[in-house]
Formats: sequence, structure tokens, C-alpha cells
Amino acid sequence: MDLGIRGRKAIVNGGSAGMGRGAVLALAREGVELFVSARGEDRLLRTCEEISRETGARIHPIVADHSSDAGRETILAACPEPDILVGTCSPPPTTGDYRTISMDDWRVTLDISLLSPVQFMQATIDGMVARRWGRIVNIGTGAAKFPAQIRILSGAPRAALVNYTVAVSKLVARHNVIINNILPGMHHTASIHDRYMAQAARNGTTYEQEVQKFVDEWRIPANRFGDPDDVGAFVAMFCSEYANFTTGQSLVMDGGLTNSTF
Repeated sequence: MDLGIRGRKAIVNGGSAGMGRGAVLALAREGVELFVSARGEDRLLRTCEEISRETGARIHPIVADHSSDAGRETILAACPEPDILVGTCSPPPTTGDYRTISMDDWRVTLDISLLSPVQFMQATIDGMVARRWGRIVNIGTGAAKFPAQIRILSGAPRAALVNYTVAVSKLVARHNVIINNILPGMHHTASIHDRYMAQAARNGTTYEQEVQKFVDEWRIPANRFGDPDDVGAFVAMFCSEYANFTTGQSLVMDGGLTNSTF
């Protein structure tokens, strides 16, 4: 299925692994030219090379921290007029007692999960409006819609981001600038792999057994974690020509975990 975005330019922040990598792969398969940022150089270069070799797409790795002013300047200098903006980041650690969260914890996660995507949107939307074409997708977390104590650091800032993006989406939709959010649940990302491998080492189990423990405890109807490439496919759809009448939406992808009629 041709999504009608061949030749478009896209910034994907946090695109070296997990759902960000899935977005890069899906957009590359559609012939989009990609500017991919991440902090870790080795994994970023490896990811971009692998996807470029598989798809033939032009992919430009940018080693930068997109939560910092200097990082944003570097990324926007490489691609000052993107047609597509995709934002994601490694999730903050899960939290136990909410009272143990420090102000430094809040400042770090607010910079990464809220202020950075807001500033990228402010830097790129006017150009999209002038060209009368733009797509923005923020990959957040299902905890933005369905709060849980273990995801407070992740859910609260991204709930604010959802509020912001939906408000802005209403102002720019008439200019064919389409803004949506994806709110994923548990997927087999790099951070999830590291977390559950560490648990498995402590408990004398396997990664698969630790994942299944979580699935059983939280009663995920799909009885598994998700594939980050599936999230990437929905990112590409939200970036397509077919999304021109779908804006200000927040799609939950969590295997049926959360309970909501709408």
C-alpha cells in the first residue's frame, strides 16, 4: 500500500531502538528521507545502516540529545524544514512509592517527555503550515490516559503533551497539518529487554518467564507484549496522505489491557 509520502523529509527523535526504530523502518519503506537522532552513537549508526541497506532509503544519523537546547539546534540544523516530525524517547524508570520521586527526577523527565517535543513542534509547525502539508506523531505511553503509580514519571508529562498536541491540532488542521499521538503499552523494546533480563538474572529465570509474569499479573488480553515495529507501522499510517481527516487523536496500543469503551 503506497502511503503517498515518498520523498518527504522526516525527523525521528529517539529513533535508534524500540518504537522509534520501528517508525524509522516503516517510513523508510515508504521512501521517506530520514533524519534520525539518538544519544548513543554506536547503536544509532548501526540502526541507520541496517535500515538503509534493507530499504534503500536515505537516512542521516544525528548524534544528539533532543532534550537539550544544543541537541535541538543540531537536529534542526540538519533538517530545518521537515514534512514529518516523530518524537519518542526511552521511558523513565518505573516508580514505586510516588513520594520517593525527587524534583530532579521530575525535571529530567519533563525535559525529555514534554518540553522537548513541544519545542520541536513550535520550531517546525509554521513551516508545515506555510507549505500546507505536515504530519506530527508523538509516541507516548498508555499511562497518559490510564494512570498507574508505577508509570507516574512517564504518564503525567505525556498526558500534558497529549493535551497540548490535541489543542494545537485544532488550530492547524485547516492547513493540512495533522497531529496525532500513539499511546503504547508494553512492547519488546531495548529498555524492556534490559529491565527483564536484569530481573531474570536476579530471580534465576528467563526473560520470557519474567515477561509472562507481568502479562499474567496485569491480565493483558493479548497474552504477550507488543512488537515495536507494529507501532512503527501505525506511525507511518498517521504520517500518510490517508490521515488527512484524522487529527487530534490518541491511539492506545496495549494488547487490550486498558478498559475504555471509547
